Amino acid sequence: MNWQGFEAAVAQRKPVFWWRDDDATAVTPALERLLKLSQARGIPLALAVIPATAQPALFSRLEGAVDVLQHGGDHVNRAPAGAKKTEFPQLEAAAAALERLAKGRERLKALAGARALPVLAPPWNRFRADLLAELPAIGLQGLSAYGARASAAPAPGLRQVNTHVDIVAWRQGKRFVGDEQALELAMNCITKDEPIGWLTHHAVHDDGCWRFLERLFAVRGARWASAAELFSYNRPAHV
Repeated sequence: MNWQGFEAAVAQRKPVFWWRDDDATAVTPALERLLKLSQARGIPLALAVIPATAQPALFSRLEGAVDVLQHGGDHVNRAPAGAKKTEFPQLEAAAAALERLAKGRERLKALAGARALPVLAPPWNRFRADLLAELPAIGLQGLSAYGARASAAPAPGLRQVNTHVDIVAWRQGKRFVGDEQALELAMNCITKDEPIGWLTHHAVHDDGCWRFLERLFAVRGARWASAAELFSYNRPAHV
């Protein structure tokens, strides 16, 4: 997929896009660049913040259309040796996982105020299915993972809005995946009945990542929605 074909498809279908960036904890040059790009292009940003290590100065820097999502509890890998990384393995007691999440939720609310949405973006986009129904009881009403969602409501009182295009090639030196692959991932979702989520990780972006975002944000025809809108029960019917 090239830019010409992608721009033509977007102009025809007018999809809903949204942007999530993971692993925020502090104000860094990369985060400053991310925020300035969001502000300059008028693109709403959902910043997934790690509660346990978030620095208070981060939140005083946020302005404009920036929502804060909860990026797990402490972003510590608890998976057994050889298993895929996750903060929430099946072997951990459910009560311990939920307690960590509840503490993280309260800390983000205290630090970020109204910007802190009751939405969990689990580290490595993995979360235990058996705990989904428990999230509303600790104040989490939304879930954001990766890939096509099985349901917009995976449990009572819980709304799911996923990301679909990770622009970082994690197994190839944490470099930009390339225009062709990123655009192809988006095109695979453009006919599906859900907003297309673009996933970034500002701390590891190379020049290719930043150039791609600059061009993506200039594409005409898509509507960029905020996380606050997509996770709201007053959302437009078509998202």
